[in-house]
Amino acid sequence: MRQRRLPNLAVLRAFEATVRYGSVSKAAKSLNVTDGAVSRAVREFEQTLGFALFQRTSRMVHPTPQAQELASEIGRGLDNLQSAIDRACRHHQNRPLVISCEPTFLIRWLIPRLAGLQQAVGKERDLQLVSAGGAVAFSREGIDLAIRRNDFPIADDVVARPFLKERVGPVCRREHAAAGRELRGTLLHTETRPFAWRDWCAHSGFEIQPGNELRFEHFYLSLQAAVAGAGIGIGPLALVADDIVNGALVAPYGFAPDGTDYVLMTQADGQEDAIFSTVLDWLIAMGEETERAVLAGGKKA
Repeated sequence: MRQRRLPNLAVLRAFEATVRYGSVSKAAKSLNVTDGAVSRAVREFEQTLGFALFQRTSRMVHPTPQAQELASEIGRGLDNLQSAIDRACRHHQNRPLVISCEPTFLIRWLIPRLAGLQQAVGKERDLQLVSAGGAVAFSREGIDLAIRRNDFPIADDVVARPFLKERVGPVCRREHAAAGRELRGTLLHTETRPFAWRDWCAHSGFEIQPGNELRFEHFYLSLQAAVAGAGIGIGPLALVADDIVNGALVAPYGFAPDGTDYVLMTQADGQEDAIFSTVLDWLIAMGEETERAVLAGGKKA
């Protein structure tokens, strides 16, 4: 029998992540290792194979067609391996329920309601929250459930159920709220939703007067700046609900749907059907309570 000669798992993961992200730095961040560790692993893999897998420039690495095909196969292999490990561990009751959630939604909506989620899931099962956005590699990353806004293509092997419509509108401290149909003041922008103001104006018919602007890398930073009185931000209803209810922010022009929803996602393998339904029911109930509280303008969400 021919002896198998396989690189170690760390090398395979580093190579696959580099191809998937198209960047050594992003691959290193996803694996929680240094850029140098990923670069060394990729070069070790190339030496083992005897040929180059990437075309390198001073700032970028470009996988060859052969590397892309190989990475796809390795990715499937890693997923299958993780699935096998997960199945072997499912009988342990103390295994935590791992939930991946978009960072701003996690910070400003889910964490303040975490006690209720734990009660719905049951105190005998721990929760583990992971901050991430976009597509989810459930098996590979050990994720059971994911909360996302459905503004990206969702894979065919993923179940996604909506629980809250995305409604957006300008938010600011009460002293910055102006009468009329013109918005005046420093506008707060975020790199993660660069066209939020443009899209809201197009749908609402309101106008923005040119003035100062502040830009932030993350959405939650722009919302925190609005709470601090730095200017006017675009606020999704769910993410500013508690600030509206406690009077820290006002929404002088209300909120309007932007055509997207927050969804609960899981792998379509039937392994977490019961807990998926439990969490989905809780999210729907809390979403409805959040909307009622904001519309009432005083009842705590």
